[in-house]
Amino acid sequence: MVIGVIPDVTIGFIDPTYWFDTTYWLDLLQPSHWHLPIDLAALGDKKIEVDLAGDVQKAFNNFVKTGQVWAFLIGIIFGYFVKTFTSFG
Repeated sequence: MVIGVIPDVTIGFIDPTYWFDTTYWLDLLQPSHWHLPIDLAALGDKKIEVDLAGDVQKAFNNFVKTGQVWAFLIGIIFGYFVKTFTSFG
Protein backbone atom coordinates (compact mmCIF):
# COMPACT_ATOMS: atom_id res chain seq x y z
CA MET A 1 0.00 0.00 0.00
CA VAL A 2 2.72 2.49 0.93
CA ILE A 3 4.90 1.55 -2.03
CA GLY A 4 1.94 2.09 -4.36
CA VAL A 5 1.39 5.61 -2.98
CA ILE A 6 5.00 6.81 -3.27
CA PRO A 7 4.82 7.62 -7.03
CA ASP A 8 1.56 9.51 -6.51
CA VAL A 9 3.10 11.61 -3.73
CA THR A 10 6.10 12.52 -5.85
CA ILE A 11 3.84 13.49 -8.78
CA GLY A 12 1.90 15.69 -6.35
CA PHE A 13 5.07 17.59 -5.51
CA ILE A 14 5.76 18.24 -9.16
CA ASP A 15 2.18 19.08 -10.19
CA PRO A 16 0.03 20.36 -7.28
CA THR A 17 -3.17 20.12 -9.34
CA TYR A 18 -2.79 16.35 -9.17
CA TRP A 19 -4.10 16.38 -5.58
CA PHE A 20 -7.44 17.80 -6.73
CA ASP A 21 -8.09 14.92 -9.10
CA THR A 22 -10.93 12.83 -7.61
CA THR A 23 -9.87 9.64 -9.37
CA TYR A 24 -6.63 9.72 -7.36
CA TRP A 25 -8.49 9.71 -4.04
CA LEU A 26 -10.93 7.03 -5.17
CA ASP A 27 -8.10 4.78 -6.33
CA LEU A 28 -6.24 5.36 -3.08
CA LEU A 29 -9.22 4.52 -0.83
CA GLN A 30 -10.54 1.58 -2.83
CA PRO A 31 -8.24 -1.15 -1.39
CA SER A 32 -9.41 -0.37 2.15
CA HIS A 33 -12.88 -1.69 1.32
CA TRP A 34 -11.98 -4.94 -0.40
CA HIS A 35 -12.79 -7.04 2.68
CA LEU A 36 -16.42 -5.89 2.99
CA PRO A 37 -19.15 -8.40 2.12
CA ILE A 38 -20.66 -8.05 -1.32
CA ASP A 39 -24.29 -8.11 -0.19
CA LEU A 40 -24.59 -5.52 2.57
CA ALA A 41 -28.38 -5.40 2.23
CA ALA A 42 -28.63 -8.89 3.74
CA LEU A 43 -27.58 -7.48 7.11
CA GLY A 44 -30.87 -5.60 7.41
CA ASP A 45 -33.03 -8.64 6.74
CA LYS A 46 -32.65 -10.21 10.18
CA LYS A 47 -35.62 -9.85 12.52
CA ILE A 48 -34.70 -9.20 16.13
CA GLU A 49 -37.17 -9.94 18.91
CA VAL A 50 -36.83 -7.30 21.59
CA ASP A 51 -38.29 -7.85 25.06
CA LEU A 52 -36.96 -4.92 27.06
CA ALA A 53 -38.95 -5.58 30.23
CA GLY A 54 -38.02 -9.26 30.20
CA ASP A 55 -34.33 -8.47 29.67
CA VAL A 56 -34.32 -5.94 32.54
CA GLN A 57 -36.06 -8.42 34.83
CA LYS A 58 -33.60 -11.17 33.90
CA ALA A 59 -30.64 -8.86 34.54
CA PHE A 60 -32.03 -7.74 37.92
CA ASN A 61 -32.70 -11.34 38.98
CA ASN A 62 -29.11 -12.23 38.06
CA PHE A 63 -27.89 -9.17 40.01
CA VAL A 64 -29.72 -10.38 43.13
CA LYS A 65 -28.98 -14.09 42.69
CA THR A 66 -25.21 -13.60 42.34
CA GLY A 67 -25.01 -11.42 45.47
CA GLN A 68 -23.93 -8.29 43.66
CA VAL A 69 -26.77 -6.34 45.27
CA TRP A 70 -25.19 -6.91 48.70
CA ALA A 71 -21.79 -5.79 47.46
CA PHE A 72 -23.44 -2.69 46.01
CA LEU A 73 -25.20 -1.80 49.26
CA ILE A 74 -22.08 -2.43 51.37
CA GLY A 75 -20.07 -0.25 48.97
CA ILE A 76 -22.60 2.58 49.25
CA ILE A 77 -22.57 2.43 53.06
CA PHE A 78 -18.78 2.16 53.24
CA GLY A 79 -18.37 5.05 50.78
CA TYR A 80 -20.74 7.22 52.79
CA PHE A 81 -18.76 6.57 55.99
CA VAL A 82 -15.45 7.30 54.26
CA LYS A 83 -16.84 10.54 52.85
CA THR A 84 -18.26 11.54 56.23
CA PHE A 85 -15.09 10.87 58.24
CA THR A 86 -12.69 12.41 55.71
CA SER A 87 -14.53 15.65 54.99
CA PHE A 88 -13.80 18.82 56.94
CA GLY A 89 -17.18 20.34 57.46
